[in-house]
Amino acid sequence: MGEPAGAVAAPPTGSVAGAGELFQLLRDGRARTRAELAASTGLARSTIAARVDALLASGLVGHAGEATSTGGRPPTRFRFDPGVRVVLGADLGATHARLAVTDLAGSVLAEVNEDLDIALGPDVVLDRVVARARELLAPWEPKLLAGIGVGLPGPVEHSTGRPVNPPIMPGWDGFDVPARLTAELGAPTLVDNDVNVMALGEHFAHWPGTAHLMLVKVATGIGSGIISDGALRRGAQGAAGDLGHVAVPGGGDAPCRCGNTGCLEAIASGGALAAALRARGHDTRSSRDVVALARSGSVEAVQLVRAAGRDIGEVLSTAVSLLNPSVIVIGGALAAAGEHLLAGVREVVYRRSLPLATQHLRIVPSRSGERAGVIGAAVMVVERVLSPAQVDDLVAARR
Repeated sequence: MGEPAGAVAAPPTGSVAGAGELFQLLRDGRARTRAELAASTGLARSTIAARVDALLASGLVGHAGEATSTGGRPPTRFRFDPGVRVVLGADLGATHARLAVTDLAGSVLAEVNEDLDIALGPDVVLDRVVARARELLAPWEPKLLAGIGVGLPGPVEHSTGRPVNPPIMPGWDGFDVPARLTAELGAPTLVDNDVNVMALGEHFAHWPGTAHLMLVKVATGIGSGIISDGALRRGAQGAAGDLGHVAVPGGGDAPCRCGNTGCLEAIASGGALAAALRARGHDTRSSRDVVALARSGSVEAVQLVRAAGRDIGEVLSTAVSLLNPSVIVIGGALAAAGEHLLAGVREVVYRRSLPLATQHLRIVPSRSGERAGVIGAAVMVVERVLSPAQVDDLVAARR
């Protein structure tokens, strides 16, 4: 896109083929004229005109009124129309399912949340997901569904969307989730680990200008999503960020569902705290029960949540030294306990990590809350659908 302003326009095919790159400038939603786009890119006005016309024909860009005239006919302005298609995001946790329909800007248009045990297996769980998805999508024509994004509570091979030996998902290992959902709902499907999609959602919605961020989910399990240089980092096999199965000093022989002992998840997750409180006579079965008890003023619950924060901080202090994030977001069901959990995390991270790494580090609660996962699942699809190459393909198909 470095063509000088006075250059001869490229042939029509080449002009239109660059529509995807031009479209990226319009994704911020700000209306622009052809002249403003030419000034921003250095492209010839005839090239801009061809690409804008192609984007208008695709439906991704629409008219946005007229700009102020500087003499003669007022120039027309154009902007991205995120409502032209919709995306389905699904966040499946150990014991819940949240689904949302969003537009192409990630704004939630409809959503539903219900209890659903992932251990029931892929057939039961995905049948329920499909049924609820059809209910949510009823107001939109099927052809308007651009894609489906799914977060699963276990390791996922991102290239195929198949779960890989997920410890809390019996029957899911190797299951072709994308093929099942695409066949049922008629749209391409992307699948990733639930904490990765939460990190995408939190970053997109609240920290878009932050290049280095970690999101830590503390719920039935514990995991993290890593944003580095503005992009999600999955690692070689998609296992990056698996904090829950790091051995913790003092973890002892506490058994973990991964088969090892002394893992962070075995001593600091919502499930571990619920079990510890049950042993002390409280009726706690889940992270939500632990949070409710802590918020009601139970000293035992508050002390355990604070101690869990310190245990998480022990592991995070190493991650801070290795990755040097500028923001750590604490999310998941147990994060609803508020400052009790965060205080424990901060206490250890700021004490144990190097001063240079923590000089500007912020450790904050999730701002998206329970929506982080579905927003991130949708954003995962949006980024694919609106990539330059995909937009070029869409433009070519409409010609």
